[in-house]
Amino acid sequence: MIPANKDRQPAPKDKLLFSDKAFVSFLFLQALDVITTMLGLRLGAHEGSLFIVRIMNFGTLPALLIAKVISIILVTTAVAFARKRLLFRLNVWYASLVTWNLMVIFLASR
Repeated sequence: MIPANKDRQPAPKDKLLFSDKAFVSFLFLQALDVITTMLGLRLGAHEGSLFIVRIMNFGTLPALLIAKVISIILVTTAVAFARKRLLFRLNVWYASLVTWNLMVIFLASR
């Protein structure tokens, strides 16, 4: 039996934490997006994001990493303000994007 610690208050259920599965999933999806984008570009696909295309003057990988840093800063803000629904929607968006990238890779490899 663990003694009760009266000084600690439980975190509210709607509070979003950095250890939350949604945040970890977001980071994982960001890595998958970079990997699948790089692979797709090597197979001859073209980047669909105008923003990424414009910053690719710095190089492909640096451009993708710049975009991911911006994404992580924005999602960190969402975490700080406990915007769990926004993080869920972003995860759905990036999961769709990674799925699209995988489809493009599959078609380009045929």
